[in-house]
Amino acid sequence: MKKSSKNRLTPRQESLFPGSGLFDKIARAVCRAGTLPRKELYEAWEMAKRVRRKYRGGRVLDLACGHGLLAHIMLILDDSSKTAIAVDKEIPLNAKKLSTTLITSWPRLKNRIIYKEVDIRDIIVLPDDIVVSAHACGSLTDLIIDKAIEQHARVAVLPCCHNVTVSSTAGLEGWMDKTLAVDTARAVRLRSKGYKIVTQKIPETITPKNRLLMGEYLESK
Repeated sequence: MKKSSKNRLTPRQESLFPGSGLFDKIARAVCRAGTLPRKELYEAWEMAKRVRRKYRGGRVLDLACGHGLLAHIMLILDDSSKTAIAVDKEIPLNAKKLSTTLITSWPRLKNRIIYKEVDIRDIIVLPDDIVVSAHACGSLTDLIIDKAIEQHARVAVLPCCHNVTVSSTAGLEGWMDKTLAVDTARAVRLRSKGYKIVTQKIPETITPKNRLLMGEYLESK
């Protein structure tokens, strides 16, 4: 089974996830919804579990959320987060179908996932929030990091579609791949703002755009 497949999961694929573990339960719910590519299931899961190993609690802001799967998994993994807000300029029409299916399997999520179809620039971040984003394209990742920095909120991003003409390479492109230079500059920026950073990778079998950058503000602690 190719984890990087962009083919949409449907109820017919439920049998591919027969286990009793949490991932298989989530995967079967995603199959029943019939809204997402297999790749997005694995990306959201691999990111969420790594983020939750580091950061607990807080309101979740899933920015450039797409269907909002990451927001749901963040709450499934840590019930101490009271709400998750899934934000995108355009929410897919079938996002609610995915949400309803997941809430049917996890009723405790009812009324705790809020979709907002607005520009990310208009979102107010709070200091106790955890700001997450899986594959926000190009400089949108920089905007998301900046929004978190403004309020010293925790942040975790899985960048993609690097635009080296807009995002800073910090002059490092002579030593390394330009996209790696962009992500390195992002990590250095967080460090310079008082953040303790964590750099990890999700499996490359899911996506080659697999660098996960996480940060928590520690300067005042």
